[in-house]
Amino acid sequence: MTTAGPLDQHRERLRPEWIDYNGHLNVAYYLLVFDHATDTFFDHVGLDRAYRAESNCSTFAVETHVSYLRELQPDSEVRVTTQLLGFDEKRLHFFHNMYHAEEGFLSATNECLSLHVDMARRRVGPMPATLLARLGEVMTDHSDLAIPEQAGRAIALKRPKTA
Repeated sequence: MTTAGPLDQHRERLRPEWIDYNGHLNVAYYLLVFDHATDTFFDHVGLDRAYRAESNCSTFAVETHVSYLRELQPDSEVRVTTQLLGFDEKRLHFFHNMYHAEEGFLSATNECLSLHVDMARRRVGPMPATLLARLGEVMTDHSDLAIPEQAGRAIALKRPKTA
């Protein structure tokens, strides 16, 4: 498997009920679309329904950051790319870019950290070697990609100086 760029596998049309009173995609539904793209990515690397059923393991999101860059209008179609930024035996760090499918502009980004969880114990546990090998292949393909500008951001305001 070789990938010249981020995985480009997820497409989705915005639904009318996702549009808010401002006439654009509501913030909650950006995260829903990103979650659907995460499912597509997990299917690609083998963290799919069959894996969950056979292993009684899954993933839990532990942290996610969304940056809203440009609004999406009703009935738009989006495409979401996914880049693996890093992983270890218990964690996956990945990044999504959401583009307007027809106009091509970047609308939003989503940085995620997920944990591999043993569902019987409800505790973080190591992934099997086969899964780690598959993630290693993707990481090799993504190792030359630039780290996205929004990756690693934090939210903060400088506090005013007190007398």
